Formats: sequence, structure tokens, C-alpha cells
Amino acid sequence: MAIRLYRAYTPGTRNRAVLRFGETTRSEPQKRLTYRRISKNGRNNGGVITSRHRGGGHKRLYRRIDFRRDKINIFGRVASIEYDPNRNAYICLISYIDGEKRYILHAWGVGVGDVVTSGPEASVSNGNAPPLTKIPLGTTIHNIEMKPGKGGQLVRAAGAAAKVVAKEGELATLRLPSGEIRLISQSCLASVGRVGNVDTNNEGSGKAGSKRWLGKRPKVRGAATNPVDHPHGGGEGRTPIGRKKPSTPWGYIALGKRTRSSKKYSNPLILRRRKGH
Repeated sequence: MAIRLYRAYTPGTRNRAVLRFGETTRSEPQKRLTYRRISKNGRNNGGVITSRHRGGGHKRLYRRIDFRRDKINIFGRVASIEYDPNRNAYICLISYIDGEKRYILHAWGVGVGDVVTSGPEASVSNGNAPPLTKIPLGTTIHNIEMKPGKGGQLVRAAGAAAKVVAKEGELATLRLPSGEIRLISQSCLASVGRVGNVDTNNEGSGKAGSKRWLGKRPKVRGAATNPVDHPHGGGEGRTPIGRKKPSTPWGYIALGKRTRSSKKYSNPLILRRRKGH
């Protein structure tokens, strides 16, 4: 995968860098694996904005992704690698020998024509999804289940990868991309390899309109507002925030405040929290 850089022949191309989509092989999705999902624009069922700075953007068709990988011991061939507007990772269209087609996350290094499978008999090669009992120590994995049969929930972003660092009893110890070290049941499935599209972090939007295409609306610094709008606002000229710690628009601590419940069920499974927590 390569990045296309632009010369600054317009203001919008200054610092602009986009992906070349060299790994993708098809532009139109499989129609039966898509459905229309209406954008909420950050609003709840009462129409009240609960997530700010969202709205607009291009229409999207949602692709059904097989995070469960429950086609056990059935071989499938990679038919195409496609762009998915709903995530920064690419997806693969898999044609199984029984005639069914499904989308899975694209693992880095997997190409069209490669064969993938899942289950206890799956080999430890890129794109396959064996249980953690069959995965050797030091293996790079992604799309990891937290409960057996629930489907992959961890490590699904482009370029992300976790590593198996230890096994003891029925639990495996994983190092996640955030730096967190966590215990997971060895009965859980995980896909081997790193998620594809590893260059996505090198993209540069170049202009505000590129963010609007993605459905992201402008943000305003609290210090640039009036005091009626934000605790940081007001004052003559550039003034400090006037508080011990930065605040949200509603007066809560914005940075450094721990919000995770001390009674959460998974606390005993986390051996080391991610950095900063």
C-alpha cells in the first residue's frame, strides 16, 4: 500500500495525502451482504444531540462483516479485497466451498485466491481463525473474541495487532495495541495476522471539507467561546481557563478523570491497564 502525496497547487492539496487503494480489487460491494443504515447524526430517539460534531457526510451502505467466523472447518477462497466506508480497514469477500459468501476483515498479506478457514483444525496462517489454544506464543492476531461464540470485538482497526504472550490453564495472556495486558479464554477465536491497510495513519486530510465528507462537523475550542457556552470561555484577550483542571462544557473534569467502574466484571482479567489509566 502506498500513499499519494500532493503538491500545494491549491490550498486544499497542501499537506494532503491519500491512499492509492492498490490492495483493493473491486469497487462495487456484494449486494446481498449490504443494507441501508440511516445516519443518526449523533442524535438519540428523541432527536436530541448526544454526540456532538457529527452530521452530514456521504451516504453509506453497510456491509455485513462476519466477526464470528463460525464457518468451522469449511474452506473459503478470497474473491476480492474491497473498501468499506464504515471502517478504516479493508474487507475481503470470501467464497466458501458450500456456495455461501461472506465478508471478513482483510489481514495484511492476504491476496485474492488465498484460502482461509476457521476452527480448531485451521492452520496458523494469515487470515485463518483458530482458537487461542492452537495459536503459539508470540503470534500476531486480530479480531479477538472476548466470549466464545460472541464474535470478534478487540483489535479490528486498520494496522492493529495484538500478541499472545503467555498461556496458563484455560486463559491466555494477550498484549493489546493500547499496551493493555489482558486475560482471554483460550476457547475464543482470533484471526491470525495484522489488520490490513497499515498506512491509514499516514493520511492527511488537507482541508476541512475532507472531514465533512466523513460526517465530522467543526469543533470550537472552549477558550474561544463566551462564558455562557463553556467554563473556559470569556475574559479579556487570551486568558487561562481559571480552573484547576480542564472541563467539559457541562463542568465535568475533561482530562485524567477515571470513569471506569471499580466494580466492572472484567477488572480481575486486566493485568495491566493501558497507558495513562
